[in-house]
Amino acid sequence: MPEAITTWLGPDEWQAVWLSLRVAFWATLVSLPLGIFVAYALARWEFPGKQVLNGLVHMPLILPPVVTGYLLLITLGRRGSVGQFLEEWFGIVVAFRWTGAAIAAGVMAFPLMVRAIRLAVEAVDPKLEAAAATLGASKPWVFATVTLPLILPGVIAGAILAFAKAIGEFGATITFVSNIPGETRTIPSAIYAFLQVPGGQEAAGRLVIVAIIIAMAALILSEFIARRVAKRVSGS
Repeated sequence: MPEAITTWLGPDEWQAVWLSLRVAFWATLVSLPLGIFVAYALARWEFPGKQVLNGLVHMPLILPPVVTGYLLLITLGRRGSVGQFLEEWFGIVVAFRWTGAAIAAGVMAFPLMVRAIRLAVEAVDPKLEAAAATLGASKPWVFATVTLPLILPGVIAGAILAFAKAIGEFGATITFVSNIPGETRTIPSAIYAFLQVPGGQEAAGRLVIVAIIIAMAALILSEFIARRVAKRVSGS
């Protein structure tokens, strides 16, 4: 990495950038299998409570992020019903940890991921899946060999959009895991912290530029990869 770039950001700023990338990566990776499953269920299945599930999935887009963070805190915090169980039985603590930041970011990004993948599933002709099933293929095999390759551009686009959203998540994260330097201080939290101290505007401005670059790069990469994959699928 060129020296001019490495010296442009201070140690605290680089720490926030790398932590944001780490949080966003794990938030996207862990939530992707569930996102594919939920998107497919909403697009293809009819079951009691489908609209309730759809509402819960999209709730983080509607609720104030602080409310989502508070709900995570009272659920997964050390005194929360699930958090207390995890700590007592497995020694797992996520509140005020970077793993908690990844959970908060994943929850906030999940609706965007599901929506992108669901639209891709709905664009697949069900007759193609039915034809494979008539040849004796099981449902998991039909999904793996027919549906998944066709929806792959949507999966990639959803994952990258979720990654970009996770990078910029602030309200739920700071409510759930606070703003701890080196542990939970991501780019948005660092910008907020720098703006609270005299002379911190320059550091905040640099991080704003970094956030814009990462977001734009993610969007461009999403479009590029989705188009490349779509061409390969259509040509195969």
